[in-house]
Order: sequence, then C-alpha cells, then structure tokens
Amino acid sequence: MRFGYNESCLDHDTGARHPETADRLRAIRRGLAKRHGVEYVEAAPAVKSTVAAVHDDDYVDEFHDFCRGGGGNWDPDTVAVEETWVAALASAGLAEWAARSALSGDDGRRTPFSLGRPPGHHAVEDDAMGFCFFNNAAVAAQAVIDDDLAERVAIFDWDVHHGNGTQDIFYDRDDVFYVSIHEDGLYPGTGEVDETGADGAEGTTLNIPLRAGAGDADYVYSFEETIAPAVERFDPDLFIVSAGFDAHRHDPISRMRVSTEGYAMLTERVRDLCDDTDTALSFVLEGGYGLDTLSEGVAIVHETFDGRLAMDPDEDPEQKNLDLIDEIRDVHGLGS
Repeated sequence: MRFGYNESCLDHDTGARHPETADRLRAIRRGLAKRHGVEYVEAAPAVKSTVAAVHDDDYVDEFHDFCRGGGGNWDPDTVAVEETWVAALASAGLAEWAARSALSGDDGRRTPFSLGRPPGHHAVEDDAMGFCFFNNAAVAAQAVIDDDLAERVAIFDWDVHHGNGTQDIFYDRDDVFYVSIHEDGLYPGTGEVDETGADGAEGTTLNIPLRAGAGDADYVYSFEETIAPAVERFDPDLFIVSAGFDAHRHDPISRMRVSTEGYAMLTERVRDLCDDTDTALSFVLEGGYGLDTLSEGVAIVHETFDGRLAMDPDEDPEQKNLDLIDEIRDVHGLGS
C-alpha cells in the first residue's frame, strides 16, 4: 500500500495521559517497517477553504484562533496546542490525497491509506469533539465531489465508535452514503438503526449498532448481508474506509472482540466489493488506542493488499446480532 504521512501530525500534543497520542503513528510506522512493499507519500496539507467546505467558517476561524492562542482543552476530551492547527490541516490533506489517488487509479498494492492525526469522524459541521477537529473523511469526500472527480461517494466507518460527525455532515445529502458499524451505546451515543437520512436523502445513512462482545463473525456477516448490497445499490465512484482499530478485542476502550485476523477479513471483503464494482478505494485512519493492536491492524490491511489471504471466521454470529441484521435489512429494503 501507499501510506500518506506527514511529520507535522506528531506535533499535535495531547498530553501524557491522553489515549490519542503521537505514539499511535510511531507504533504504526514501527509495525510497517517489518512489512514488504510499504511506500510513504508526504501529501500537501488541506487548505482552509477545503475544510470550510464541510465546516462552518466561524468554527474554522475559532479553532484557528484557539490554536494561535496556545490551545488547551476544547472540551474535556479534545485537546489542542498551537501546532494542532497545522497538524489538523495535514491530517485532512492526507485524507484528501488518498481519495484523489484512488480516483486517479491507485489500487491493488498501491491502494492509498492516510495515516493522519488528529482523527476526524466525530467532528461535526460547527464543533470539535471526541479527539477530532476536522472531519478528514468528509473533507476528502467533498473535495473530490467539488472537483467533479466523483459524483457519489460511500464512506464505511468501522471504528468502534459511531462517526456522528460524518453522519451529520451528509445526513441530508443523496450523493454521499454513510455506513457505520459500531458498538451499541458507546460514545457518543448516536448511530441508531432508524437514523437513515433526511430531506430526500432517506436511505443514504446505514447504522449497524452491534451489541457489546461482537466478534469477527458478527462483523463479516454484517458486511455481507447489509453493507455490500447497500453499497452496490448506491453505486459510488469512491469508497472511503474510516479505519479505526478500536473494536479489537485487546483495545483498552471498547468491549468488542474483533481479532487482528478479523480486520483482514473485513479488508478482503471491502477490496473484493470495490474490485467487483469497479469502485476506487481509499483508507483514512481513525481510532485505535492499544499501540500493539493498532499497529497490527494497519499492518494486516497492508498485508491483505500485498497478497495475504484472510481466514474465515471460526464461529457463528451471535443471535442478538442476527436479529439486528434482520431488522436493518427490513428498514433498508435489502430483501430476505
């Protein structure tokens, strides 16, 4: 894979006890150093007008002034320093690079994956939250739509937390399909099955709030039975994965049971879906707070594109999640 990376993302200093630290990127780089075929690209940062295409101008200016004033706690969880402004633009720019690269034909072993921080999927139109300042995946999607590189974009968010920001930004848009698979009831408490879109965009939001304890089989079944057919029906030009790795069974802040191999299973199915439908594919880093599991997760995505075959789940989905998928299929008209 080709990994977008910018050293300025390390300068976003959240403090010694914050889970979202620069050590996350350092751990990923150490893990990838042991793998074959890794390529790094230093992409240009996003410009202010590009992030303002999905965020309110007043919010962007307020965040800029906050950083110029030395930063601090935007809220109890979301921390900035002076350098965070540059890091946030760099992180958004990396996501934009990944989307543009995919649409220009980078695929297979050249599939782009942006390794930026701060992450983005909780950032709403007019506010920062959940460690996020600019919504990187949303910035990327809007940029390629605005430049007529894509008419329709799908965003698949497999982070353990619901990407409320991405959903909100595109909730009344029929040119962006947002699907999230996440732990039910976890921060920020959004992402219910009946949140499906509004104002003519009904059906372009699909939420899969799996019950705590869901593992590889639940995730694979959810993808095959809801996400794949829904994305095929939407027929996007670009498929962006908001790739958080905090649903891992050893991540410190979730109760899910996805294994490292489970991320290979998901990656393989995403890749095959995009190959079968001739859809461009890019990845954007979101969460993941166990350094070992985060680095293993990113590495297994890379290895899958480098030719490694994923295993199949060694267990069946739990009945409570089977029932949930039946409900989702009914809500979205995905058949029996």
